[in-house]
Amino acid sequence: MNNSVYKINKGINKPIEFKGLKAQYIGYLGIGILVLLILFAVLFIAGVNRYVCIILIAILGTGLFMGTYKLSDTYGQHGLTKRLARRNMPSGIVANSRLFFIQLKR
Repeated sequence: MNNSVYKINKGINKPIEFKGLKAQYIGYLGIGILVLLILFAVLFIAGVNRYVCIILIAILGTGLFMGTYKLSDTYGQHGLTKRLARRNMPSGIVANSRLFFIQLKR
């Protein structure tokens, strides 16, 4: 029997890393695989040809893996969260009177 040993690297103050995926991207990949499994079951039960299901899930799975690894490499542990938060920041604040700033002192 061949026992596989996977190395999970976690040092002090370092994010969990597994096969190149960092932090929350491991969870994203797991959820994506679960969604693909459910999609395969739904398509198969709906009567879609099994080979079409397999090819579709293989293409979507490849895209999921490539996309997740790209996000992990591009943004790192907290970069994607920072990018999503930056979209919600206003580009400027419009104030027509000083009353707003006077109330800030209180």
